[in-house]
Amino acid sequence: MSEEIIIKELLVLTKKAIRKEEVPVSAIVVHNNKVIAKQYNKREHKKDVTAHAEVLAIRQASRKLKRWNLSDCNLYVTLQPCSMCTAIIHQSRIKNVYYLTEKLDYKHEYSKTAFRKLDFRNQEETYQQLLSSFFQNKR
Repeated sequence: MSEEIIIKELLVLTKKAIRKEEVPVSAIVVHNNKVIAKQYNKREHKKDVTAHAEVLAIRQASRKLKRWNLSDCNLYVTLQPCSMCTAIIHQSRIKNVYYLTEKLDYKHEYSKTAFRKLDFRNQEETYQQLLSSFFQNKR
């Protein structure tokens, strides 16, 4: 499948997002030169902060392939992925990400959330041991 066809489909999805009053971002996952997932942002419709086009497309592709590891897939997206989507893309092991445009300079991610480490040393050590033994058993 040519990139030109994929871009045209991304723009069709983007226009659909606009009609639905969603942020106009769309994503397509390609596996073996075939589109296996295509989505647009649905945060407003789903009332779900994680319902970004990339996340929805990755979920759809994982269901289709019946696995979370998408290392043999490529992702095409209209806008450079945000930090949440980037983390999910890394976790899904997607091979390549192609985006049509970068975020505008004035558009920065906004958060007032503070991250603070809890100070419970005994429980932290217990958790670290649980985590370590889990991965040792997997290897």
